[in-house]
Amino acid sequence: MSGKLLNWFDTAPRRILATVAVAGIAMLCFGLYLQLVVGLVPCPMCIVQRYALILVVVIAGLAAAFPARGAHMAGTGLMLLAGGFGAFVAARQSWLQWYPPEVASCGRDFYGMIENFPLQRAIPMIFKGSGDCTKIDWTFLGGSLANWSFVAFAAIIAVALTLIVRQARRRANAGRGEAVPA
Repeated sequence: MSGKLLNWFDTAPRRILATVAVAGIAMLCFGLYLQLVVGLVPCPMCIVQRYALILVVVIAGLAAAFPARGAHMAGTGLMLLAGGFGAFVAARQSWLQWYPPEVASCGRDFYGMIENFPLQRAIPMIFKGSGDCTKIDWTFLGGSLANWSFVAFAAIIAVALTLIVRQARRRANAGRGEAVPA
């Protein structure tokens, strides 16, 4: 089983990158569902994690669109960086949730922004988030959104590292004249 999965990393990097992009879109949609339907207010760290995930989706999608292996490697490297940044922010938020500081302030209230500021100033503030970064509003299997976000970014990092290592090994084997699976 694991041999077939690793062979898939060798032979289908475009499909793997496309799968990462689609999974990222699904996670973004779930975050919007929690915000717009369930009513959870994202904090500034949540918004930063969304931006990191958007970067991962765009990079993975663009890398999957190009047939050249160089594009796959470059895209995977950039995806690794964006995923690492997202994992860092998610880990920091998890830390803040586990060990909250005495005073926690992550931004303004959404309705307060709309009432007190003109629309030109309120719209950018909306994308900054207004919830409390230390507050746990939602859990699944005992993990908060920040915890699950970290797990998702860690999976993205694992996929990116596996793609880089497998593609580099494939390139090295091809350079030595060894048979490379199609």
